[in-house]
Amino acid sequence: MFKLLLIEDDNTLFQEIKDRLIGWSYVVYGVINFNNVFQEFAEIKPDLVIIDIQLPKFDGFHWCRMIRHHSKVPIIFLSSRDHPMDIVMAMQLGGDDFIQKPFHFDVLIAKIQAILRRVYNYNNEDIQLKTWCGAAIDYETNTVTNYIGSVELTKNEFFILKELLKHKNKIVNRDDLIKSLWEDERFVSDNTLTVNVNRLRKKLDELQLGQFIETKVGQGYIALEEEIQYD
Repeated sequence: MFKLLLIEDDNTLFQEIKDRLIGWSYVVYGVINFNNVFQEFAEIKPDLVIIDIQLPKFDGFHWCRMIRHHSKVPIIFLSSRDHPMDIVMAMQLGGDDFIQKPFHFDVLIAKIQAILRRVYNYNNEDIQLKTWCGAAIDYETNTVTNYIGSVELTKNEFFILKELLKHKNKIVNRDDLIKSLWEDERFVSDNTLTVNVNRLRKKLDELQLGQFIETKVGQGYIALEEEIQYD
């Protein structure tokens, strides 16, 4: 399980990002004393650092420079500053990436995964995690997880969700869903499909996601994709 150090002085934003990252099974640490960020970094020994530029006392560039003198840990800058020189300096000081606020959380996750995969040589395909509306979809455990919690789906429920997510924002015909289930050797009738979709939506309601599975009367179902951004 990877340890991430999130150096962000906006408590609201810190907690929001932390909750999301925990939903992806990362262990997330914050900074208590912004006067001595490096000491806390040394004690935590994180696998990856996410750092804002504008911080109390010393800015993110200062702490990045100190960290780089002692460690090759990957560093992602996360900042509302958009001047080209900020990005240039972040890279010259040893930053691995720069993400500008506001940002889409899926972009942050994708960059974290890519960097961890490159640096620590783990196989992301083995994890089989996808994202949808800010939630983690685990294809190995049939679970959906977000900052609210986690739900486990039956094989049929998860298969239906997976089929809908293949065609996000597009209607998937009921007959096509039934045919796909049959081809996957799952016995399902028209009524069984309705029951399973209703159960799926009810479970997703626990994560406030049920509203993104819509029924199109006389046609089928559609999985909507919500754009989630953080300021």
